[in-house]
Parts: sequence; structure tokens; C-alpha cells
Amino acid sequence: METLAAGLIGLALLVLASAVLLRRRTGLPWGRVVADDVGEGRRLQRPLFAAAYGLTGKPDYLLERGGYTIPVEVKPGRQASTPYDSDLMQLAAYCLLVEATTGQAPPYGLLRYAQTTFRLAYTPAVRDELLATLAVMRDLLDQAEVGRSHDEARRCAGCGFRELCEDALA
Repeated sequence: METLAAGLIGLALLVLASAVLLRRRTGLPWGRVVADDVGEGRRLQRPLFAAAYGLTGKPDYLLERGGYTIPVEVKPGRQASTPYDSDLMQLAAYCLLVEATTGQAPPYGLLRYAQTTFRLAYTPAVRDELLATLAVMRDLLDQAEVGRSHDEARRCAGCGFRELCEDALA
């Protein structure tokens, strides 16, 4: 009986160590994962939707921490020491979607690159910047021609409109 108990304790410690290593590798904090849009076991079947903003999206993870729902976006191929503005706006959009669908604004969102996790404080200023960005984007939809908004050949190389774009860098 003592051998069985020792084996079960050893197995429990192995599972705990595995969980700790997984959390370190993913960069995610401890918290209950309430939804995810990654892998085969996706638990976020439908996107979050906020009709008032004409906005929809599916964050990679939704964590429950301290009574809040925290959106997490994972960019595993990114190797950058500072987050891209576009990634921060995407994360801010997920924060707005969480706020609109749960009735409670998250205090922050998390952006995970290959080696680094960034924390975006979801403040009124960030929310206002996002809403202004969405307004500009909607205005651009009505224009006949829109110029390239970046100087990154890699982004052009992966763009579905590259063949039609007169400003393409790649």
C-alpha cells in the first residue's frame, strides 16, 4: 500500500512539474483557461461579437484571473524586443470585445511572442486609440485607393493583395 501511495505522489509531482514547465514555455500566467482558439480542442466555438462597434474576433485564449476575463494573443513566430503596434491594437480589440460581451472591461491583455510576453494595460486611453483606429479603418474602406501603410517587405510578401498592389515591396 505504501508503494502505491508513493507512486501516486510521484505521479502527482511529475504532473505538477510538467504543468509548471508548460506555463513557463507558453509565457501564460496561472489562471483558468475558459476558452481557446488553438489546437484541436478549441473551446471558443464562435467569435466574440460587439454589434455596437461592428467588431468581431477570436483571441487565442481567454483566461480567468482575479474575477476578470483576460484575452491572450499568441504570435509564436515573432522575435521582437518590443511589440508591434498592430499586434497591440489587435489585443486592444480583444479587450474591447471582452468588455462588450461580458459587461466587464479586463484590466489588461497579454501578447505572447516566441520568447517574451507583453502586457497591455487596457486603459481609457488605449480604448480611445482603438476606437479612433477603427474609425480611420472604416473611412479607408470607402476610398477607391489606399496607399501602403508600412515599409516591411516581409509583410508585403505575405499579403494576399501583393499581385494587385502597385506599392508592394516584395
